[in-house]
Amino acid sequence: MAITTMELMELVRNTEGADVDFLREGVRVLAQALMEVEVTNQIGAAHGERNPDGRAAQRNGYRDRDWDTRAGTVELAIPRLRKGSYFPTFLDARKRAEKALCAVVAQCYVEGVSTRRVDDVARAMGIDGISKSQVSRICVDLDAVVEAWRSRPLDKGPYTFVWIDALAMKVRESGRVGSTAVLVATAVNAEGHREIVGLDIGSGEDGATWTAFLRGLVARGLSGVKLVVSDCHLGLKAAIAAVLHGASWQRCRTHFMRNLLAKVPRHAQPMVASLVRTIFAQERAEDAWRQLDEVVAKLTDAKLADAADLLCDAAPDVLAYTAFPKDVWKKIWSNNPQERLNKEIRRRTDVVGIFPNRPSVIRLVGAVLAEQHDEWQVGRRYVSHDAIRRSQLTVVEQQKEDRAELLSATA
Repeated sequence: MAITTMELMELVRNTEGADVDFLREGVRVLAQALMEVEVTNQIGAAHGERNPDGRAAQRNGYRDRDWDTRAGTVELAIPRLRKGSYFPTFLDARKRAEKALCAVVAQCYVEGVSTRRVDDVARAMGIDGISKSQVSRICVDLDAVVEAWRSRPLDKGPYTFVWIDALAMKVRESGRVGSTAVLVATAVNAEGHREIVGLDIGSGEDGATWTAFLRGLVARGLSGVKLVVSDCHLGLKAAIAAVLHGASWQRCRTHFMRNLLAKVPRHAQPMVASLVRTIFAQERAEDAWRQLDEVVAKLTDAKLADAADLLCDAAPDVLAYTAFPKDVWKKIWSNNPQERLNKEIRRRTDVVGIFPNRPSVIRLVGAVLAEQHDEWQVGRRYVSHDAIRRSQLTVVEQQKEDRAELLSATA
């Protein structure tokens, strides 16, 4: 099926009328011409040419194959041979879509477009349609990228500040739908940039799961941790103490406020939330502790004893950040990157609802996190170099440095 001059002229004439199928037809014509050249070189003779000495095989008609491209679905006629076989070099024998289109479908999946709606996107591009199973097979190519990102060495330490949290995801296993825990760890590296250092999945948030997760991070190079921010999960707290030696623990503000307000009547929750926020608005550590005592007294006077007791008991944990330099207080306490990251993960995974298996969870969440990780690396510093350096000092060393700065300023 050689491409004739008449066909090429007809293709050129279509440009004058702005034929919407021109681009698709152009791809078909060029692909068909390329296949004819490849077959001619393989068998040693052009179509209809007599060459008994140099011919290696005879043509044997054509077989149809649909090729999904960015220009739409192209119907190809692939030459067949009587002896041997031929397959176009520009096609993938296992896939009917070009690599660029596969990348588009995979990106739609990562951006939160459901596998059902990807078919609508494909039809809008002029493609006959992509089934849910085809989308899943295309997205499997993300596994290698995600696995390489998950297992990369953590060589940008020290990782002074670390945030750890888990999200519950529904996964179908053994014919039943169960809940699994997706473990995520975010840190600030030596350059001051945020970095997603860990992603794993476990059956639940027990101590063994958290310990294995943290040990995996340490094995990959996580070091120099001075402060870990997380919720008040007993298994997680025990794992932090057992694996990250010397690291302080800071109770997550979002989780703490949720636990505190659960002990307050609904009509009093706005007042209590505003009152507690005044503790963390103080500029000095001694002022924050003094304000906490005053808030506890006010809650007691307001007959909110349960909230007052919780705040009093949790004081060392919620004010752990005051032992660090002042210029990182708001970064650690008020500007928790893990919570915003969780919202983005939820936005993408809520479209799926129930995942077919655990690898599919890692595939989607890992792709989302890897994309966010890359954006953080080229963005602004989250914490300055000086704040990281001072955070690595002990409390005594910080006090000596503060006194030296005060003496130099008054001299």
